[in-house]
Amino acid sequence: MIFFNAFLLSGLICLIGQIILDNTKLTPGHVTSLFTVCGAILSFLGIYKKLIEWGGAGATVVISNFGHLLYQAGVEGFSSFGVMGFFSGLLTKSSAAIVSAIVFSFLFSLVFKPKD
Repeated sequence: MIFFNAFLLSGLICLIGQIILDNTKLTPGHVTSLFTVCGAILSFLGIYKKLIEWGGAGATVVISNFGHLLYQAGVEGFSSFGVMGFFSGLLTKSSAAIVSAIVFSFLFSLVFKPKD
């Protein structure tokens, strides 16, 4: 059942993104930023953890999880070390995601050629 829930949740998030792209003048970069902010807001409201419990990987592999990760890292760092801990928490928790995105983007750019 967890696979079905993950499929439904990630499919719903992708559907929302596609509807936004089709019906507005927003670019994919805008939608990515919007989903990241929405993930942080849902994390602040305590909803994103429930989505992860229900949807598993369906909630953890989409871009909204990056907002959730940033929010959780900031709160954890702030509670431990104050204002400077907020910034250091953001960097330590999100560095693996940022570095992997850069490395995989570079590797894919070596393999695939962009279209004009």
